[in-house]
Amino acid sequence: MTGTRSLRAHQVSVAYGRQTVLEHVDLHLERGETVGLRGPSGGGKSTLARVLALLHRPDQGHVSIDGSPVTGTRYAVPVTLRTRVAILFQSPRAAADPRLTLADLIAEPLRATRHPEPRVRDRVGDLADLAGLTTDLLGRRPHAVSDGQLQRACLARALVHQPDYLLCDEATAMLDASTQAHVASVIGEYQRERAAGVLVITHDTALMERWADRVVDLPAVRPAPARPRG
Repeated sequence: MTGTRSLRAHQVSVAYGRQTVLEHVDLHLERGETVGLRGPSGGGKSTLARVLALLHRPDQGHVSIDGSPVTGTRYAVPVTLRTRVAILFQSPRAAADPRLTLADLIAEPLRATRHPEPRVRDRVGDLADLAGLTTDLLGRRPHAVSDGQLQRACLARALVHQPDYLLCDEATAMLDASTQAHVASVIGEYQRERAAGVLVITHDTALMERWADRVVDLPAVRPAPARPRG
């Protein structure tokens, strides 16, 4: 029996054309726990993370947050719900707008939800310190910083609304060892302070065993039936 304070996928199925990547998947992430999600490459882990982050609508099934079903995605979801879940992707360069400075990258979600500018500046400063970004880096654009520095900015952005659930999709895979350790430390400290649920997708077995309270294996999808010939 799971608690009511959880992020849940209920019988979620997703297909791209004729290729089914998720089939009737159930998963729950409780507040305060870390769940590892394991499965083969191309097995639907990232798709499930995007569904849970309310970025992709499933073909079947739905997501719920603390018992409340969520039917929409992105800006169709009320801000009070969608800001409770955040996702940190593997590639910071794919996730970051190259036109924004790191400060604006962190601030953008707050400005989108119409926070007052003094509050935005204070929050950016606090999160930059937390993520290990110096003041001189905040004025630079993505092309002028390293992958590790950019991922620190993306982490700060992910935490900007103080989400209850943080989804990490291979978030440390492209980082050097010291940056990996720093990112993991920041997430761990945030989780302890906020009793946040953390989902970890990684191929690093040692990291999975060290970080996760429990590990979920994504079930294999049955292959599509072959088309008749002739």
